[in-house]
Amino acid sequence: MSLLQGVTVVALEQAVAAPLASRHLADWGARVIKIERPGSGDFARHYDQTVHGLSSHFVWLNRSKQSLTLDVKTRAGKEVFSRLLEGADVYIQNLAPGAVDRLGFGAQRLRGDYPTLVVCNVSGYGDSGPYRDKKAYDLLVQAETGLLSITGTEESPSKAGISIADIAAGMYAYSGILAALLRRAQSGEGSVVDVSLFDALAEWMSYPAYFTGYGGTAPARTGAHHATISPYGPVTASDGRTVLIGLQNEREWATFCRHVLLREELIEDSRFRNNSVRNAHLTELEEVTAEVLARIDSEQLVKRLEAGGIAYGRMNTMQEFCEHAQLLARRRWIEIGSPAGPIRVLLPPVKVEGEDVFMGAVPDIGEHTDLILDSLGYSEREIKELRDSNVV
Repeated sequence: MSLLQGVTVVALEQAVAAPLASRHLADWGARVIKIERPGSGDFARHYDQTVHGLSSHFVWLNRSKQSLTLDVKTRAGKEVFSRLLEGADVYIQNLAPGAVDRLGFGAQRLRGDYPTLVVCNVSGYGDSGPYRDKKAYDLLVQAETGLLSITGTEESPSKAGISIADIAAGMYAYSGILAALLRRAQSGEGSVVDVSLFDALAEWMSYPAYFTGYGGTAPARTGAHHATISPYGPVTASDGRTVLIGLQNEREWATFCRHVLLREELIEDSRFRNNSVRNAHLTELEEVTAEVLARIDSEQLVKRLEAGGIAYGRMNTMQEFCEHAQLLARRRWIEIGSPAGPIRVLLPPVKVEGEDVFMGAVPDIGEHTDLILDSLGYSEREIKELRDSNVV
């Protein structure tokens, strides 16, 4: 039995943040009913067509869910939605600001109508403040929270390569829902969970905020290098391959000099004897390191790092990551079903002793509409009428 078996989630969701939260709930066995627009579905279905014609984002975020097409703006659609909520444990939504209130399904009304329901609202900037009604796409939130200002090179601010604001919000929504379900199990009462992309990423920006607020200057943009520790970042071997190294203390610096650079005299060199002076002489440090590495290839470099117990990581391409020895050894890739046939996906990152995750198929648009309506008590004639009127 999966941990969340018996929990029903109604998800009025789109894009990334809320779908990520509900997919993690589905991974543990919750029944997630995903409401999609009749005809087109969640617009994330159309971001790309790289997974045998399916969107890579949609495949990632929506396995194990049941897809119900429903026009919630219609009177009949609202009736279906109300019936869904009567049997739901969790309702999660991330529509545009104010949209659910205009539909009549805002949190305060639902808390009155369904006192045991856990309501989760995922928004861009929260339910108050001057930014409340602004659209909040991932890149824009990265900019507003200052992430772009400390990411990239000195010349070029850069965004994170993944939807980091959406992911942060989705994970906090997931953990918030689990906490609310635990509270309900103890008290019998539902609750409202509010998460915003801005607040979620603001939490992740705490270190640079404290560093700036108390230190007076922001962390510098240093590309793949560490802003305050040296050497800590990419180095290039003679074969052109990049390896990232990380040194944390003076003991590791001494080991690095002995086992990797093979230049023990650098340990007490006045330019490099501690981290502060190494940062002050960073150009000279890089020149010394480059001179040594120009004579060895990446495999030799890795052997020296291994011998010295120095932390390192290869600069893998995405293809190299997909075939990573660690993923293969631990059987992290499995196959699931989809409208395009079997596809390979990664297992969830959390393992719970004695519990299995549920790895169901990626649903087609409206694949489970008739099944869900039938479970709500609609007859074949009524379902046909809903279809004929484009409600579903």
